[in-house]
Amino acid sequence: YLPAMATGEIRATMALTEPGGGSDLQNMTTTALPGPGGGLVINGAKTWISNARRSGLIALLCKTDPDATPRHRGISVVLVEQGTTGLSVSRDLPKLGYKGVESCELVFDDCRVPASAILGGEPGKGFTQMMKGLETGRIQVAARALGVATAALEDALAYAQQRESFGQPIWKHQAIGHYLADMATKLTAARQLTRYAAERYDSGQRCDMEAGMAKLFASEVAMEIALNAVRIHGGY
Repeated sequence: YLPAMATGEIRATMALTEPGGGSDLQNMTTTALPGPGGGLVINGAKTWISNARRSGLIALLCKTDPDATPRHRGISVVLVEQGTTGLSVSRDLPKLGYKGVESCELVFDDCRVPASAILGGEPGKGFTQMMKGLETGRIQVAARALGVATAALEDALAYAQQRESFGQPIWKHQAIGHYLADMATKLTAARQLTRYAAERYDSGQRCDMEAGMAKLFASEVAMEIALNAVRIHGGY
């Protein structure tokens, strides 16, 4: 799959969240159990799965040994190709933003895949595999938020420099100046936190906490900067 993913021939997505829970991965109910005649039979549901409809491959986090102790040892990542019998993609879920990528519900109803579909070839490694991937994903979300925030600040600053009121550019009015100062300060702080998390990841250090911090702070900063940019533009 990797060469085709690298060239863009196929897209892929991760399926973690279930209707009954989000990040509490050990309490998931989706299972992939040995079926008659070999292979695995998958049953369960996932929700809020990004890129679900257009992806050609789904990295599904599920339980291959529901009775394992500790529970994370019974979790595996199973690769399921789009179009596999028993897999259905339901409606696109409504969202306030981030509409360039669809988010859907997935239903697995006696969906059969070969035993070789387990990522890494060994069951029970899925929790570790997925948590490692989440570190990268959270840093990526933070980086995307930085892009949105940077563009919003640049547009707001350019507008504030050319729009005049009471005989001067509006950035010279204290209220607008305070907006711009706060926006620039928080954007810089979010960028430094994201870089810190990325540097820890690149150096091989554990960074789950730092990645989570970067995702939280950068996304909130992006929301605030975008809102203030709308205000600077006069609300339109």
